[in-house]
Amino acid sequence: MSRFQVKKVAVLGAGVMGAQIAAHLVNVRVPVVLFDLPAKEGAKNGIVARAIDNLRKQKPAPLGDVDDAVLIEQANYEDDLAKLGECDLVIEAIAERMDWKLDLYRKIAPHVAKHAILASNTSGLSITKLSEALPEALKPRFCGIHFFNPPRYMFLVELINTPTTEPQVLDELETFVTRTLGKGVVRAHDTPNFIANRIGIAGLLATLKEAEKFSLAPEVVDDLTGKKLGRASSGTFRTADVVGLDTMAHVIKTLQDNLDEKSDPFHASFATPPVLAKLLELGNLGQKTKAGFFKKVGRDILRFDLAKGDYVPADDKADEVYGRMLKKPAAERLKLLRESEGAEGRFLWAILRDSFHYAAVHLADVAESARDIDFAMRWGFGMKQGPFELWQEAGWTQVAKWIQEDIDAGEALSRAPLPKWVFEGPVAEAGGVHTPEGSWSASQNRFVPQRKLPVHARQRFPESVRGANAPDANQAGTTIQDEGEVRLWTLDGEVLIASIHSKMHAIGPDVADALAAGVERAERDYQAMVIWSPDELFSVGADLQAMLPAFVVAGIGAVDGAEHELQKLMLRIRYAGVPVVSAVRGMALGGGCELAVYSAKRVAAMESYFGLVEVGVGLVPGAGGLTYIARRAAENAAASTGTDLLPFLTEGFTAAAMAKVGTGALDSKKLGYLLDSDVIVPNKDELLHVALQQARAMADAGWRAPLRRPFKVAGRSGAATIRGQLVNMRDGGFISAHDFHIASLIAGVVTGGDVDAGSLVTEEYLMALERKAFCALLVHPKTQERIMGMLSTGKPLRN
Repeated sequence: MSRFQVKKVAVLGAGVMGAQIAAHLVNVRVPVVLFDLPAKEGAKNGIVARAIDNLRKQKPAPLGDVDDAVLIEQANYEDDLAKLGECDLVIEAIAERMDWKLDLYRKIAPHVAKHAILASNTSGLSITKLSEALPEALKPRFCGIHFFNPPRYMFLVELINTPTTEPQVLDELETFVTRTLGKGVVRAHDTPNFIANRIGIAGLLATLKEAEKFSLAPEVVDDLTGKKLGRASSGTFRTADVVGLDTMAHVIKTLQDNLDEKSDPFHASFATPPVLAKLLELGNLGQKTKAGFFKKVGRDILRFDLAKGDYVPADDKADEVYGRMLKKPAAERLKLLRESEGAEGRFLWAILRDSFHYAAVHLADVAESARDIDFAMRWGFGMKQGPFELWQEAGWTQVAKWIQEDIDAGEALSRAPLPKWVFEGPVAEAGGVHTPEGSWSASQNRFVPQRKLPVHARQRFPESVRGANAPDANQAGTTIQDEGEVRLWTLDGEVLIASIHSKMHAIGPDVADALAAGVERAERDYQAMVIWSPDELFSVGADLQAMLPAFVVAGIGAVDGAEHELQKLMLRIRYAGVPVVSAVRGMALGGGCELAVYSAKRVAAMESYFGLVEVGVGLVPGAGGLTYIARRAAENAAASTGTDLLPFLTEGFTAAAMAKVGTGALDSKKLGYLLDSDVIVPNKDELLHVALQQARAMADAGWRAPLRRPFKVAGRSGAATIRGQLVNMRDGGFISAHDFHIASLIAGVVTGGDVDAGSLVTEEYLMALERKAFCALLVHPKTQERIMGMLSTGKPLRN
């Protein structure tokens, strides 16, 4: 591992990106000082203060915990430049003006620490030109660092070197960005807009041009170019609105100003589309101004019609036949689209052809290898596959012939031929640009392996490209048992791993049985057990669809029995003879949340969303969630000087009664689903590595399960207090009568039922109350309406 330590970071510029970069640094517990110009009126740090205040209100939330906004130190260029000397990394994120950036560099250069890295977050200006304002001693420690918006959530960060950047500086920065910030790094050449914006904006302009050619409305284009095409669900025009049309226009202008027909044979297609020019003229910049390509009026979605100069209903949809085509295997899919006679099919083939064409022509200029382009488009533009991956999957040689035929026929956006390497030599022989040996580098004329730094060893199953034959976590290691919906396996013979692979990782009887069997086997043959799955979610909870047939056939007794088995599983995990660690990523809802909180420890990815959400289907948490809330309240009260349990119970009760879901790991911690002793991992690909380390460390330290002990509850008087507050909410119209009924049952369980305040109860006693409340609600007509509504629409019904 690199010994370079980032103890403090300075961010220069409190605009949209600068403030959000500072917020993410706070998320990962890196001290940060945010600079901007001194305010002309009021407090000198007024500009920074307002930017920090805006972070609290933004959606999606840049801060994992809004209370952490106060941790961002405020500074201005007039009084505080000496603070730069305290920082190991300085990130410049001011407006995209070369002259402004150069002036700032001259001002700050004398104050930057001799060991510190200076990096610009420009989205496309030349890093080499920016470096010209720096003293010779600082140039080796200067580079580009391009975050994508919003930086908390977007995985991609591009690093760009200059001819004078020391290689070690990029290695050190990549290590920090990967491990501490939790990002996927792609190294880009110093060309206009680097990789993702160069390829992505060229693709967006091509999409707009082809949409105009085939006379397709924006809503139809978005229907075709969203999830159906394996891209971001917002499609093309809606994505532009979210990004901001002014931002998009700036990136387009960078292409226009820095490229010409000689440097980019597609330059003619970079003209600002007339519809975009008109929207910019009107000041309709997208989501930030509540009007762009689309505008919402009440419940209606309108789109801008250039011919009419006004908004009209956006009520068209793509022909369903193309949705079916896009589900076909890649080779068949592209053949059907190319041979399609309808405008929508021809449009789809055209934009795919344009993306393949552009990426191939510019591979040598913008990136070291095809892998970098595919990663950049996946991580920066939300594509499931990069252009080269799709091309290769569909049949490299055949697709190449189709593209060249279209070029020769004048159908493509440029007459530039495909490079020779597409048809001749190693790529043609390998059937594509990605191989187990590496990915094709057009500039080096060879396949280059993926860069390996010591930090990458922490990623057991990193993201890879199709054709690289990287290890598959679903088949890796030694399988111990894989019957039904849980795979039990091990990488080292010391820690057993349980991977749930049921649909949405729902916990039905088979999953529960397999997890219980895993605990038993771990106690017998291993030091610890880790519950981890290689995909995007931990578990959405109990399998309602599996439970309902038993209810219909055998009545409520069958459900009571099933819930009891789930509760016994949770206690089996809590009191296991080996530490059970839950490695959580994505959603941990309902029973998934309960599974995590009953584990000995939780290792959670930064973007993990915990919540007891059963109220949404008219039920109460029934696998120990309410028991956990009551026990934690008692433990927290016992550790304090107070004697009243209610203050310690309020947060947990409210979270369950309102089905609150944490907006990330930090917010889930505030809700009580993560503890101070748990570990939050910024990089999702390091989750398994850290979980295995934690499990081994617990075992090595002689971990033993907690002793079973009764704990105090708030009793009937506590329940009465909570119900009094619920009456006010019901009578004030804030909750329905059924919400009131459910919340009252939750209050009864977490306060211990009909007992005196301060009574000692056991987990088994409270779990029996949970089951009773759960079963009583399941036979309630209002709850059954909610369940059927959720199963049929996927959305909660409020009745």
